[in-house]
Amino acid sequence: MDLMPEISNRFSVREYSDEPVPKESLDRIIEAGRRSPSAKNRQPWRFIAVCDSEKRLRLQDACFGQEWVGNAPVCIAVCSTNIDYKMPNGQLSYPVDLSIAASFMMLQAVHEGLGTCLNTTFDEQDVKSLLSVPYSMRVVMLLTVGYSDATAPHMERLPLDRIYSVDHW
Repeated sequence: MDLMPEISNRFSVREYSDEPVPKESLDRIIEAGRRSPSAKNRQPWRFIAVCDSEKRLRLQDACFGQEWVGNAPVCIAVCSTNIDYKMPNGQLSYPVDLSIAASFMMLQAVHEGLGTCLNTTFDEQDVKSLLSVPYSMRVVMLLTVGYSDATAPHMERLPLDRIYSVDHW
């Protein structure tokens, strides 16, 4: 199995077609997030797929007018169910755990022929209210999903020797 095509072809999509996301594809995307690793296998997540166009437009407002949030056929709210657990290194686990889950979902979406865009620019209280997220939980990020209407941009990446070393900094 070679994942490099999905990794290499992934880009942040901000222009989506009107074509709906098949339920089977959405189910596999959510399943990819469900199967991702988490600290102590705590699985501190809840994924809310927002498919209703009116709710997505309200999410767009909560995202300070970012149009692709309202235009994407699906927007997945990636939420934490455990905001207190700290790993032995002192870091909170939920931002790490949910980032891994979102990454798995993005790769599955690319495999399904879909595009995604990860969004952390939103008013969390507005999103929580819209989606009935309990007070003690967090909405960590939103993941838009749909068929891309955009051409993949050429994104320069730092050279490997600038970001990678063995046995020392």
